[in-house]
Amino acid sequence: MEKSCLRGIDVYPFRSADEIMDFADRRKGILVAINAEKVMFATDDTRRIINNNIGYCDGSGPVLALRQKGFKDVCKVAGCDLWLNIVDRFHSVKSFYIVGASEDVNACVVEKLRTEYPGIRIAGRRNGFFSDDKEREALISDIAETKPDVVFVAMGSPRQELFMAEMQMKHPDAIYQGLGGSFDVYVGRHKRAGKWWSDHHLESLFQIIHEPKRIKRKIKYWRFAWWLVARKF
Repeated sequence: MEKSCLRGIDVYPFRSADEIMDFADRRKGILVAINAEKVMFATDDTRRIINNNIGYCDGSGPVLALRQKGFKDVCKVAGCDLWLNIVDRFHSVKSFYIVGASEDVNACVVEKLRTEYPGIRIAGRRNGFFSDDKEREALISDIAETKPDVVFVAMGSPRQELFMAEMQMKHPDAIYQGLGGSFDVYVGRHKRAGKWWSDHHLESLFQIIHEPKRIKRKIKYWRFAWWLVARKF
């Protein structure tokens, strides 16, 4: 599949979640949710990780930018939906490793998955906090030993992308996906924007309304909006 470059970030113009899953199942690698923030604030390390793996549109900004570049059928696929699509499709044939969030949330995620998908194979689980490098290295070693087919990592960016790249070096034959706060949403700890907000490209406004402290972070996105208006992609 042809990739497109947004300010140095390679993004695949997927047309559906099914297309992403088909591609990831064949190719393996790290699924990276591309939004305005990842395009604007990429470092050399995160840019390399994204461009060597599978970047997909998780935000309205990249979708609009790709449509300007001629990919009219590209669609937004929210990472907090995609990981559950992956579980739903592959729960009977693949094994999963659940990494990230607090200990309580992580345990609740595994319990809920086992309730909703009887027989699902959970190769292992761990919260997303390490007291030292030995704990981090122990997790990487366990993933290399258990060889899960899919590894979900909910640590927030760029920490999760950097950590997945470390794991990938030890266990390359897997699908990895960074999930940010998706585990908290899954177990009901956080609220996400509904379909109306998403359809109207207003997820950021929803987040500001429900978490006003985010406004300082979101206001930095004016530069991405200007790139869209000026067709700088």
